[in-house]
Amino acid sequence: MFYRLFKPTQANLKDEVLSGLTVALALVPEAVAFSLIAGVSPLVGLYTAFIIGLITAILGGRPGMISGATGAIAVVIVALVVSHGVEYLFAAVVLMGLIQILVGVLKLGKLIRLVPHPVMFGFVNGLAIVIAMAQFDQFKFETPTGAIEWMTGTPLMLMIGLVILTMVIIKFLPKLTTAVPSALVAILTVSLIVILGGLNTRTVGDLASISGSLPEFHLPVVPLNWETFMIILPYSAIMAGVGLIESLLTLTLIDEITESRGHGNKECVAQGVANLTTGFFGGMGGCAMIGQSLINVNAGGRNRISGIVAALGLLVFILFLSTYIEMIPMAALVGLMFMVAIGTFEWASLKVFRKVPSHDVLVMVIVTLVTVFLHNLALAVLIGVIISALVFAWQNAKMIRTRKKIDENGVKHYEVFGPLFFASAMTFGQKFDPINDPDEIVIDFAESRIVDHSGIDAIHKVTERYEKMGKTVYIRHLDTSSKVLLNKAEKIINVNYTEDDPAFKILVEQ
Repeated sequence: MFYRLFKPTQANLKDEVLSGLTVALALVPEAVAFSLIAGVSPLVGLYTAFIIGLITAILGGRPGMISGATGAIAVVIVALVVSHGVEYLFAAVVLMGLIQILVGVLKLGKLIRLVPHPVMFGFVNGLAIVIAMAQFDQFKFETPTGAIEWMTGTPLMLMIGLVILTMVIIKFLPKLTTAVPSALVAILTVSLIVILGGLNTRTVGDLASISGSLPEFHLPVVPLNWETFMIILPYSAIMAGVGLIESLLTLTLIDEITESRGHGNKECVAQGVANLTTGFFGGMGGCAMIGQSLINVNAGGRNRISGIVAALGLLVFILFLSTYIEMIPMAALVGLMFMVAIGTFEWASLKVFRKVPSHDVLVMVIVTLVTVFLHNLALAVLIGVIISALVFAWQNAKMIRTRKKIDENGVKHYEVFGPLFFASAMTFGQKFDPINDPDEIVIDFAESRIVDHSGIDAIHKVTERYEKMGKTVYIRHLDTSSKVLLNKAEKIINVNYTEDDPAFKILVEQ
């Protein structure tokens, strides 16, 4: 089994190693940038990317998926770092890991199936736009007075030229050869042009130094009391939710690309173990990275080896090769991320605008806009799911209808079609005519079912209206789940079942 863990099954070893090295190079500036966003040392983000990347690569439920420090988590924790300090952050990351492990153990990862396709489209498109927009910061510089301004003149032209060169290599090299990942070739080519040509352009080293030692075990220095727990709990819960949503959506996306199936609950546990560990080694917490995962998959990474190589490669950069990595021009990495954004965007979604229901388009657009402007992926997905659920409820509410007939015995039958629940309860009640109906009526639920308490209450109100007029209502053909709901509500509603319905006993009125 240990051998199978590291044995490539869908790709050769060379592709795995080279794709892992490409990802490692792309991880450096992102980890540094996310650290600065969160208000912590750049090495905190780099250590986080190494620890989370290594553990999830070994234990995760989606081989080929890359995890590390992410902007979604960084945005959440910045307020905690500012208000209480970095030690509380480490404690919050530990609790975050425990929550994620619990979610995986309880097998709640399957809840990702509740995310509708339009929400997935909106999430992916929004994330692609966010990835692209984030790169424009590299076209700005800080003046001696501390102001941030856009590049102009030669520096701007040089930056744009190198970015375009990177994108052209990544796009067209695969048409010539797939022996090595085009992204890695692009980074090395542009780096050599800048270094050998003595070109003056921004490099990774201009962001921050990435030189460091091995991460050290560190217990968070916080008071172990209820007050501390209540301070970190909201942040931990939000980080755990954001992390799992982004990880499981990324897992679903990689599943579609590779035409294979990952294991959501296993990934939840792996993310939890990774964050629990990084919290004890001075890390900032993280989750799956859709951009890096796409770089890995597009470069040929399909196995756990690519993720392990990426994590170990990052550690090697920190320990031994920081001087060389800091020489890589940011233009090469910006070009790479632009190509990731283009590849991430679901261009097919633009073609379906006139072919799908308008409410699906609305959900897609809203999720995209929330992702772009608020950078809160969890909130965007939650809003999308809520809107989709409300639309579903409204659509089903309009589906309830009744067919009426009077048999030879003078009994009126109401045959109900469609689910009876909170949204359709009022419409259901309007279908009946107690004043003009005969003394006995039968409500037939063969083509319907009771979904919730509102459905029970709707039946209660109908039977009560008939009872006040001395008329009797019988229920026929209820399914098992509907019967259970009515039996639980026996004290607030009295139901008569027809004698020809053998599935249920007759309840005699008191």
